[in-house]
Amino acid sequence: MKRWAKILLAVTGFTVLVIVAIPLFVNANTFRPAIEKQLKTVFGREVKFGDLSLSVVSRSLVAKDLSVADDPAFSEAPFLTAKELRIGVSLRPLIFEHQVNLRSFRIESPQITVIRDANGTWNFSSIARGAATSPAAGGAGVAPGLAISKGAALALSDLSVGSIMIEDGRVTIASLPAHDQPSGYEHVNLGARDFSFASRFPFELSAKLPAGGTISATGRLGPINRNDAAASPADAQVSVKALDPVAAGFLDSHAGVSLIADLDAHIVSDGQTLTTDGTVHIVNLILRKGATAAPKPLDLSYSGTHRLKQSTGEIQDATIKAGDATIHLSGTYQPVTAVAPDDQDQLLNLKLVGENLPIDELQPLMTAAGVRLPNGSVLKGGTLSMNLGITGQTKSLIITGPIALANARLIGFDIGSKIHGIAALSGVKTGDTTEFEKLRVYVRITNGGVVASKIDAVIPTMGELTGSGTVSPDNQLDLSLLAKVESANGVGKVGVGFLTILNGGSSGKRSGVPMRVTGTPDEPYITADVGGVVQKKAKSIASIFGGKKK
Repeated sequence: MKRWAKILLAVTGFTVLVIVAIPLFVNANTFRPAIEKQLKTVFGREVKFGDLSLSVVSRSLVAKDLSVADDPAFSEAPFLTAKELRIGVSLRPLIFEHQVNLRSFRIESPQITVIRDANGTWNFSSIARGAATSPAAGGAGVAPGLAISKGAALALSDLSVGSIMIEDGRVTIASLPAHDQPSGYEHVNLGARDFSFASRFPFELSAKLPAGGTISATGRLGPINRNDAAASPADAQVSVKALDPVAAGFLDSHAGVSLIADLDAHIVSDGQTLTTDGTVHIVNLILRKGATAAPKPLDLSYSGTHRLKQSTGEIQDATIKAGDATIHLSGTYQPVTAVAPDDQDQLLNLKLVGENLPIDELQPLMTAAGVRLPNGSVLKGGTLSMNLGITGQTKSLIITGPIALANARLIGFDIGSKIHGIAALSGVKTGDTTEFEKLRVYVRITNGGVVASKIDAVIPTMGELTGSGTVSPDNQLDLSLLAKVESANGVGKVGVGFLTILNGGSSGKRSGVPMRVTGTPDEPYITADVGGVVQKKAKSIASIFGGKKK
């Protein structure tokens, strides 16, 4: 036993001695110019790093202060910098043949700057243009590795390595020309196995998003498009948690829209068009400046396409679920840069459709949209239908189309106490509830306020109402209505008789009572112009008698 222990100790000591001695006999730094030159050939960019050292234990060359130049059309600053690069190598060829067989790359804590030009080109698009292609690229039987020796010529197919790893990086995404602050992604980890420019390879990605969210993705990428790396085909499953699209730079901060979302999506790209479908869970939704966040989450499933170069796309269908209410959104979007190069906003052309939606389920959306009801009242029961077009830039949208209510109740609003001019006469009593048998209105909503036209309503306590009006940006109401009050069930008998006369008497011709609504949605002020109708009627009678005298 003692003999074998001595042998084992001797072997261990010899191994340690060899490991310690190898770096003394192999000057790894002599390979630095050749490696820099070959990598520059592959990437078409200047690649620089500091002194090389050999780590026998990890079987890698360790380079300090890595720097990869950017496309000069974008920036003179480096595209990538890192404190350390570990290059996995085969030890035997290195020691005995002085040849570097690159097996893997691991870049630790890099700083990467990604820039997108207004024409849709990325600064990494040209990352492989300097390399030559080979018919054998990525073919069967090609062992992963890159052999570098004195005087060796390198083709694109030669860069086939077991793995490429980026660990704990930081990626900054900016645009040209610069507009908003660049978005920063922390703790970026990217791994690719069996990497080759000329074949598909699996990858894994994870990162921390701005404002605290996370993203992870797995899939396959490649072959790399030599003319435009950004146009390389891919197939990935993506999961995003706690995404803030405003902080991430996907939504204009001036648009007034904000939310936090979890996303699960399947994405397929042929290099030109991206096709995607998935589900989104949304919380804290705000659809309008000054609105309160929706108190309940919303769920959305979608399918769509996106053209990468043009940054345009189409939403085939986005189904929004709010309880039992289902709303459909579809349409197209494109960057404003197509018509205004200095503007980074989006142009939308969308359709929002919902039929017979239970109003009780829509309360979260009404809150998010900043819908204000009188005296803090609440809309209950009944259904809502809408067919709205949404067009224009996100920061100045135009929303048009019909909205219809059926059999709904406004709880907490006494309409009788707000009517002036006929309240004493008619004896309208609504308690704290106003019932809408129907309400249909055509709206046009812009930053300049709301224009309501073709108002057609049946409110049992008031009768039939028609008219139009506006709501200003500071929520000032100005509505002109005509009430055919003889059908109202809340008007006293005396009032019915008198108002029937005002409406045309027994002749059957009903002109109605003019009404005007002013004030604010919180405190509307309703005035019935009985005096005007009486005056008009008196003039009519006077003209009749005057005609007889003649």
